[in-house]
Amino acid sequence: MKKYIVTIAREHGSGGRIIGKKLAEELGIAFYDRELITLTAKQTGLSEAFINDIEDQKPSSLLYSLYMGTYIPNVYDEAYVAQANLIRSLADKESCVIVGRCADYILREYDNCFHFFIHAPIQERAKRITEEYGEQVKDPAAAVKKWDKKRSSYYNFVTQSQWGRAQNYNLTIDSSIGLDQTTALIKDYLKHSGVLD
Repeated sequence: MKKYIVTIAREHGSGGRIIGKKLAEELGIAFYDRELITLTAKQTGLSEAFINDIEDQKPSSLLYSLYMGTYIPNVYDEAYVAQANLIRSLADKESCVIVGRCADYILREYDNCFHFFIHAPIQERAKRITEEYGEQVKDPAAAVKKWDKKRSSYYNFVTQSQWGRAQNYNLTIDSSIGLDQTTALIKDYLKHSGVLD
């Protein structure tokens, strides 16, 4: 079977991570989400907590700095580059599902890569994070919006593209139809694309 990679970007609380894990299990391929944080931390010597939080920081404008001849790498840039190189090496090695971390952008030149964006209505997402985190979240709708803002700000800055823009993905799916149904839709897309038998 031909090697292929699936990337999943997702709104907070949309169930994208669960869908990605379920998809990888059903397809019998590797799954990378928090594992990327652990592997990047090992490679760089930085803490997992730091790697996990790089989406809260904006790396410097590398292209501008190179153009001006003044580039001084900072630890956030180094962590992003290390993580991007890791994502490429995993994609070169095996079929896999990768959740988040700008993987759709990092692997945009790969012709065997399929990009999906999972979204859902705010009420649905607020309900899901309440069930997942319980009383730890005082205002679930506000928490969902805050996480989405962080993700979009980081993605838009790093990629110079727009997070969640339909043209950046093979398919965007409203997961309120159900997580199993969303997983099935992705599998159907892969079948129609000739990747799966």
